[in-house]
Amino acid sequence: MPDVVAILLAAGESRRMGQLKALLPWQGFSLLEHQVGALRAGGAHRVMVVVGHQAQQLGPLLAGLADVTCVFNPDYLVGKTTSIKAGLKALNENRPHTLLMLNVDQPRSAETIRLLLEAHQSASALLTIPTFQGQGGHPIIVDASLIDEILAIEEDTLGMKAVVQRHADQTRRVAVESPEVLWDLNTPKQYQAALDGS
Repeated sequence: MPDVVAILLAAGESRRMGQLKALLPWQGFSLLEHQVGALRAGGAHRVMVVVGHQAQQLGPLLAGLADVTCVFNPDYLVGKTTSIKAGLKALNENRPHTLLMLNVDQPRSAETIRLLLEAHQSASALLTIPTFQGQGGHPIIVDASLIDEILAIEEDTLGMKAVVQRHADQTRRVAVESPEVLWDLNTPKQYQAALDGS
């Protein structure tokens, strides 16, 4: 499989959860450690973990992990677009063939990640988005030709949503059998529901 870089966003304040989501227990690990492991096992050659809020608690969990880079985003309070761009800028000139973008509070299995990456590569799509029962989910997989366009996204112009909308006719939507592609753990109730479904 061509070079794949995953950008894992873990910079948020976790206000609705009431505690740092990246440190929540998930399948015997912290959510952060699970996500990094699943991304690597699913086919990501490198993982750029973007941190911000309470970064000092997360960095040590990543120390020494092969092909995992911790990127601090000083502007994380501005919004998610700044974290996406921080992850991309940390690549410098070493751009991949494919990007995968995921939030730390969206736990995914290595199997699902591998399935989506294979579907993306086989279709030569600009973007690939998983769906469950017709509803779009995550991760979003992006051809690296869109990196410069993504580097220009802003919060007030819908961020990545605007990129997806502009390229709707070149987006592959892949139906999956697991509801996990819709999991988004913003509240304790959502976290418990995902635990019950995992």
